[in-house]
Amino acid sequence: MYRIFIIEDDLVIAKSIKKHIKSWGYEVECVTDFKNVISDFISYDPQLVLLDISLPFFNGFHWCSEIRKLSKVPIIFISSASDNMNIVMAMNMGGDDFITKPFDLNVLTAKVMALLRRTYDFAGQTSLLEHRGVILNISDSTLIYNNEKIQLTKNENKILHVLIENKGKSVTREDIMIKLWETDSYVDDNTLTVNVTRLRKKLQDIGLNNFIITKKGIGYMVE
Repeated sequence: MYRIFIIEDDLVIAKSIKKHIKSWGYEVECVTDFKNVISDFISYDPQLVLLDISLPFFNGFHWCSEIRKLSKVPIIFISSASDNMNIVMAMNMGGDDFITKPFDLNVLTAKVMALLRRTYDFAGQTSLLEHRGVILNISDSTLIYNNEKIQLTKNENKILHVLIENKGKSVTREDIMIKLWETDSYVDDNTLTVNVTRLRKKLQDIGLNNFIITKKGIGYMVE
């Protein structure tokens, strides 16, 4: 079931959109904190965003830009500010479509369905994990911290995935090796150590010191 995230400060419009799209079998949530839209976005991890331009604190162009730093999720702008300049700006900032208010809810839903179909018939769904300001995008093996973005190897991505999913708990070396190679046998134990060492170096280069902690005789963890 696809998740739709609505960033709209007019509660009447937001609730109407939510009710209508949910009736078609989608999961829908509305932003709750207009100062920290990205926190809600990461927590909900949607497959499509409906975004107004005129918002409290920061406008939709700002939030579109911030979302694009993290994700390629489809974004449809919904706004009454439909002059050519705003439409062009919305597309240049990373928007995928623009719908002018007032609009027919059935037309909006049809556009949502079409964009979801085009996006996810050919690609996997995105998945974001956040911890202590670190944002891990599992789908494209990237990590962002303090506006710095690094590319991870397949193994580094899997290591961070399992550690962040189990944050605050020790993860055994055996469990991590199963995640990496689907087996805890016939794999040189030193291979995991090498992968973790290289990953730590990448994290340190962007200011993440001691993000991965060694639990002697057990494995690793992130606090």
